Amino acid sequence: MTRPQTLTERRKAATQLEIARAAAVLFAEHGADQVTAETIAAKAGVSLRTFYRYFRTKEDAVAPLLTIGAAEWQAALAASDRAAPLAAVPAIIARLLTPVDDESREAMQWTRGLLRAMADDPALRTVWHRVNHDSETRLREIIGELAGPTADPFEVRLAATAATDAIRVGLEHWAETDAREPAPLATRAFERLSRGLELAPPVEPPPPVE
Repeated sequence: MTRPQTLTERRKAATQLEIARAAAVLFAEHGADQVTAETIAAKAGVSLRTFYRYFRTKEDAVAPLLTIGAAEWQAALAASDRAAPLAAVPAIIARLLTPVDDESREAMQWTRGLLRAMADDPALRTVWHRVNHDSETRLREIIGELAGPTADPFEVRLAATAATDAIRVGLEHWAETDAREPAPLATRAFERLSRGLELAPPVEPPPPVE
């Protein structure tokens, strides 16, 4: 059972998230080169000392926001049908990547801007790929739990990779183009990447010929 956060931990997380939102908006609006830790701290309403208490670099500041998105995706998959975890992925993609109100539409716009800013900033790309790597690792655990102990571990790993990369590639292509929404692209990517995957028991090798 997960230990409940203390008040201090909740305040810390809230401050980190506020800084992350400020960083994402500034990167999206101005590009990474034009943004400093000072400007992020000012927009978030915290001191520069507070900023560096939580983040080593300006690029690291967006990680909490990206991690929240990954956590929502992981939780949705963990709550899906144990009998067919892969079948649940397209519906989860559509639900999480389709804006339904002004707040979510605004979030999608800064997400697009942030991904575009990453094209010219290796440090931002490093944060993005680190979050995706960590999410894939967690998805392997979730898919393995859903599929059961007899599932082929290699197929489980491939499934986690397909799910993670489908969303990553869908979002990146959407950001690079004039596509209206990322959900159809990510769903299409998963359909192609997961084709032929079967979370079945490992095939036993044939007995040696005597």
